[in-house]
Amino acid sequence: MIRRSLPFAAAAFVVVASVTTAAMAEQDPRAFVDQLGRQAIQVMGPNVPMEQRAARFAQLYRADFADQQIGQFVMGQYGRTASPEQRQQFQQAFSQSISEAYARRLSEYAGEPFQVTGTRQQGGETVVSSRVPRPNGGYLEIEWSLIDEGGQPKISDVKIDGLSMRVQERDLFGNLMQQSGGRMDIALVALRKANTKD
Repeated sequence: MIRRSLPFAAAAFVVVASVTTAAMAEQDPRAFVDQLGRQAIQVMGPNVPMEQRAARFAQLYRADFADQQIGQFVMGQYGRTASPEQRQQFQQAFSQSISEAYARRLSEYAGEPFQVTGTRQQGGETVVSSRVPRPNGGYLEIEWSLIDEGGQPKISDVKIDGLSMRVQERDLFGNLMQQSGGRMDIALVALRKANTKD
């Protein structure tokens, strides 16, 4: 069974539970993340059925994240030997897996005020810092890495207290491949089933 850390799940939930528009693509990265976060905490509360949250999460992950780039990074060395069909199946299973896991676990952060605190350049990416109050005090510190894809901002990574989404997911998938004896077909089946369990 694949388990993800709650803080990262909360961060991803805040980002993808928003509506992407053409106007957002024209905004600066700070405004882009601010609008995403504010919309997310308004529409993805715990009273929304989990199935709807998961479906919305999957839709917005595909719209607002650099999903192909993230998927290639997560597959790592295994992507080099996977067939085109397997790579496509992985992208679909990966998006669904993330959506189900995070929609199930993140309702406690819905409704909390979302605040962007700064931006900086890091290589070819723009990093937007933000925070969300923790229910028990303190703040969840979130950093969004954004790239430009065809004139639109896309999220390439999310870091919570220094923990990288794409690195965590790559490690999880690597473990899954090892457990599957290096067979992509078996790992894909396990990935599809991983978040149907408690």
